Parts: sequence; structure tokens; C-alpha cells
Amino acid sequence: MVVGSQAREVDLVVIGSGPGGYVAAIRAAQLGRKVIIVERDEIGGVCLNVGCIPSKALINAGHIYHEQLHDTNTIMGVHSKGATLNWEETLKWKDEKVVKTLTGGVGMLLKKNKVEILRGEARFNDNQVLNVISGDESHLLEFKSCIIATGSRPIEIPGFKFEGRVVNSTGALSLPEVPEKLVIIGGGVIGSELAGAYSNLGSKVTILEGLPHILNGFDDEMIKVVVDEFKERHIDIVTNARAKSSEQTADSVKVTYEVDGKEEVLEADYVLVSVGRRPNTDELGLNNTDIKMTDRGQIEVNNRQETSVPGIYAIGDIVAGPMLAHKASYEAKIAAANAAGDDELNCAVAIPAVAYCDPELATMGETPDSAKEKGLNFNIAKFPFAANGRAITMNATNGFVRILTDKDTHVIIGAQVAGPGASDLISEFAVAIENGLSSEDISMSIHPHPTLGEAIMDTSELADGLPIHI
Repeated sequence: MVVGSQAREVDLVVIGSGPGGYVAAIRAAQLGRKVIIVERDEIGGVCLNVGCIPSKALINAGHIYHEQLHDTNTIMGVHSKGATLNWEETLKWKDEKVVKTLTGGVGMLLKKNKVEILRGEARFNDNQVLNVISGDESHLLEFKSCIIATGSRPIEIPGFKFEGRVVNSTGALSLPEVPEKLVIIGGGVIGSELAGAYSNLGSKVTILEGLPHILNGFDDEMIKVVVDEFKERHIDIVTNARAKSSEQTADSVKVTYEVDGKEEVLEADYVLVSVGRRPNTDELGLNNTDIKMTDRGQIEVNNRQETSVPGIYAIGDIVAGPMLAHKASYEAKIAAANAAGDDELNCAVAIPAVAYCDPELATMGETPDSAKEKGLNFNIAKFPFAANGRAITMNATNGFVRILTDKDTHVIIGAQVAGPGASDLISEFAVAIENGLSSEDISMSIHPHPTLGEAIMDTSELADGLPIHI
């Protein structure tokens, strides 16, 4: 292949600086590669700037505000004097103290590892050359290896163009005011998380979900814990609903939807459309390469994260599997190792998934439904937080820990946590499942007292048939 004299020969190019891209760039640099990372927007990608991180900031702010406003701790003898919300200060804290701290930290890490940052839009000319366009400038890069980590973007549905009072998840994190009424189309993880956050911040929230239930991907027993809490918070959930159209005025938006063949209309200050995400692969010029794609617009890869073109790798939301930041980071380390000349395989047994609702939900590996569908020979053990000392002291006893074990070997094949600290507790199960540990391995490991983590030990003792605290 002949390239123009302006083409610059480079070792490794990473496209995208999200939790997949920046991890890949740093790991490859650690392994001795000279790396250029291309980013068209902000360092840190969607997750750090307009996704995982800022949404958790608003969720936490909502918790604090709701607790103080509603005297939720009076059972402990703690009486608040009420609370006021300065939304402008909340957004400033989210953007300047949370987002900028983390994105600035990623920028420093890239610099420390001598990763060159090239701003611009990357597009493939062929299997070996990228054209990076930044304003009026164009940079041709002839690479030895390339890792594509361009992430995904919200799906827009007919009748709900993202403009004005119809927003996607990005817009929902920076609304000019806390809406008095908020309609959320889509009750998946993002929709349900933001429903809880804005409800705590004072909004009257209605969720329109097309399926018979919200939080698809979690089982009925886990979903019920969140639905019961939503009902107490007066969050309305309309299932089997099909959103049809929206009509905006200067200060409101009307949503027309259909349930059981009957049309209904809701009026709100804003509408959040959260019905899924699509991979960012359509503007990369992949048609100029020999990279194979799926019908869903994702890139086909092998267990080395390598595409059909040797030396080009793909990770994160643009390949098969759940669109999760931690999955992208894991795949990044696989791709970076292989781009650096190693032979690393993606051998993940399972990927944890978390919903930061109230209470939190987390799942890893098999569920009762999936285990039954696969015809597995398994046992279920479930321990309630109502019997956990730490949860009782926190006045947070809703929910449970549940594990699935192989009936013959007692090896843990799945685990679910619904309740306080679920997002942190699931990590112990991630280690257990990845390493083939049994319930006895967990139950005979000393857990500090009093902690929420003891519920994991207690559930394991129950699985062993030797429960102490239930």
C-alpha cells in the first residue's frame, strides 16, 4: 500500500478515550507501545462526562435532599429542620468537583504514561490508515495496530426528537431546573435510576415502559424490591405502554401514549427518552475496511478482541455483550495486551450488572430463571437484610442476598444482591464466580462485624446447610 508523504507512521492508535479507550491506551503504554489516543469530544467519554459518574452524583444528591426534607431518620431520633435545594449549586458541584476531578485525573494518567492525545474525528481510509479531522486540519496516521473504542449514543424514537423539552440521558443530567413533572420513556436501568434521582429531588415522575415490567435484565423478585419503593415514593409506572408522539409548548410538553389500544396523554415539564443505545460505528468509514459487522451495527471480534482485520481490535459498546463501562475496561486490557504482542484471551465467566436504584440491584452469573432454562442442577440460598446487624443499624433492611450453587460441587454459579450497598457487595461474588469458589470457601472466610458483607457469609452458610443467623 502506498500512502502520501503526509502520512505519519504510528505504533498504536486508540479511537475514543472512554473507560475502554483510556484504559487500553494506558495499558498498551505500560507494555511498551507508543500510543496515540484520538478523541473528538471530552477525555473520559460518555461515562465520566455525561453518564455513569454524573448520574451517580445526582442520585447521591437526591438521597441527601430527600432524607433531610422528609425527616426520614426520625426513627433514630434525628430530626432535620427541612432542606432547600440550590439546583445551580448542585449542577456546579457535579460538573466541577466530580466530573472535572475524574476527567482531569484521566488526562494526567495519559500524560504520565506518555500517551499522545490527538483531538479530532477519526475515519478509516483503509485497513492501515486513519484520517483524523480536527477543524480545518487533517492528520493521516498509518498504524501498526488500532483499538476502536468509540462507545454508543442514545437511541432516538419517532415523535420524540431530542430538542427543547425532550431530552436524552445526557440532557437529563443538566436540566435548567428540577422539573415539577417528569415523564420517562423507558424503564430500563438508566430510566429507573434517574426516576429515583429526580423523585428524590422533588419531581413527580411517571415511567412509560413498553415491556410488562421495568428493569429488564433483573428477575421479578429483585424488581419487586425497587417497584415497592417506587410506589412509596409515588412514582407512577405504566407498563405495556407505547409512546407515540410529543407536542411542546413554551413551558411544557405533552406525551401521547397507548396502552391496551387506548390513547392517553400526559403533560410534563420535560420528557426523558431512555430506550437504549446504539453503537458509534456508522461514521468511522468502516466500509473502507475489511472489518466485518453484525446486523446491529456492532463489530465482530474473536476472543482476543481482534476484528476480521489483523491488528485492528474493538472493545466496549461497539462489540457484542452488555453496554457496560467495566466490560469495556476489561476488554481494553485484553486488546492492549494483544496489540503489544501478547496472546491474551477474553475468558470472563460472567459480567456483573448494577442498577443504582433505591434500593440498589446487582447481579452476577446465573439467575434462577437462566439456570432453569439451561437445565442446571442447582440450589438457591437467600438471606434477608432484615437479619443483618449493620443493615438494621442503618435502617436499611429492605432486600436480600441470594446465591445459586451447583448442587453437587457447591460451586457458586450466580449471585444477586438487592438492597443497601449492592453495587459494592457484588464484587465479592465477581471474585468467587471467576475463580470457581464454593459456598464453603465464602462461609469459612472471616468477614468483619458488623458489616453488610456478613450477609454474603450468612447466605453462604445457608447454602452449606449450616445457617447461624436465620
